[in-house]
Amino acid sequence: MELADRAVGFVLSFISITIFTYYTFWVIILPFVDSNHFIHKYFLPQEYAILIPVTAGVALLCFISIFIGYVMLKSKKKKA
Repeated sequence: MELADRAVGFVLSFISITIFTYYTFWVIILPFVDSNHFIHKYFLPQEYAILIPVTAGVALLCFISIFIGYVMLKSKKKKA
């Protein structure tokens, strides 16, 4: 089981580093590259650089709020 946990941790770390590198290059470096350069075809339009993280943040806050509400309701029923 320990080897499987390490493998999952490695995969998650690799995915996180890849997403961070992609997003950093997309937001910080790409605006300084000419718009007709071939590298632009590998990235989404700049509007999505804000839209994707904001949408993910709102979804995360919604799920956290729903979870907290569910736990509070469940603990209230358990006391009664």
